[in-house]
Amino acid sequence: MTEFKLVATSAMGLESLVADEVKALGYKTTSENGKIYFQGDELAIAKTNLWLRVADRVRIVAGEFEATTFDDLFEQTKAIPWERFLPVDAEFPVAGKSVKSTLYSVPDCQAIVKKAIVERLKIAYKRIGFFDESGPLFKLEVSILKDKVTLTIDSSGTGLHKRGYRLAQGDAPLKETLAAALVKVSRWNPNRPFVDPFCGSGTIAIEAAMIGQNIAPGYNREFLSEEWPWINKNIWDQVREEAEDLAKYDQPLDISGFDYDPRMIKVAQENAAGAGFMDLIKFQTCDVRDLTLEGLNGVMVGNPPYGERLGEVEEAEEITQELGRIMKNYPSWSVYMLSSLENYEKMYGHRATKKRKLFNGFIRTDLYQFWGQRQ
Repeated sequence: MTEFKLVATSAMGLESLVADEVKALGYKTTSENGKIYFQGDELAIAKTNLWLRVADRVRIVAGEFEATTFDDLFEQTKAIPWERFLPVDAEFPVAGKSVKSTLYSVPDCQAIVKKAIVERLKIAYKRIGFFDESGPLFKLEVSILKDKVTLTIDSSGTGLHKRGYRLAQGDAPLKETLAAALVKVSRWNPNRPFVDPFCGSGTIAIEAAMIGQNIAPGYNREFLSEEWPWINKNIWDQVREEAEDLAKYDQPLDISGFDYDPRMIKVAQENAAGAGFMDLIKFQTCDVRDLTLEGLNGVMVGNPPYGERLGEVEEAEEITQELGRIMKNYPSWSVYMLSSLENYEKMYGHRATKKRKLFNGFIRTDLYQFWGQRQ
């Protein structure tokens, strides 16, 4: 098989988690802001798309070079063997972005890259005139950072956070990839109870269940690269069969989700059913003030209200105070809360064992980690 330079993209602050996932699949990595690079073949493209829980997308790096003029951009793009990736009937729209670069006009850069690829393909396929682009879709991107051009092809299509189970959501849904990251950071395992006291549409609890039963996050969805003619269909069949063999459907789970809004509990139950966990995750209407827990050495992971809207900060602080008061009764439990409240530790009444800077969409947050005393 052919080796490619691949890159798994991620939200800021999650690079190490994605790198660990890529390494667990057998590939060596190097990382920079929001990007985890590795070498792999067609099988690697399929495996990483199917198994990465925290990454946003998997892209093929088609070319990298320095360019400060449109002529540079055109000629170096044309020099890339695009026929290696694009069949004669490929549809290949070009997206773009440019940051702190001489070539700052993104529309111009997109047009030049597109023209250069067409010229290359005309020579490679001995064609005259335009290509009809009626075949499989290849989403290209030209990204320029400080005059360094990177040309990539998206192998995922819809973002990897789209698992296919979320039928409905609340007002401020947590991305599935970020929810999985929170569970990963907690190092929870299915031998311990797991609770989300602010479950909303149930995403964190569902991601925990998928991790607990080792179910590939991409098992029930499709990927853009499945339609590419140079990736054998047998490869996708192979990785899905392996995923089925590795799944632990009989693994018992003790996972609960609570929310004060009965409408969200119904939504969470519907989503859990869509993921195949209707009878495995217990969702229940409960205000955090009335929360009681069972078992020792449990893990609590949540995305509580941030108080982003005017007048809601006091409510968010009160909820934090209540949670801190309640958790004093459960010293063996570990608590992981994602919040934008700068005074979260003060409101909780205890200094966090560790904090991790993360972004929930465009909101700057911290993951506050309060480690329990194992019993």
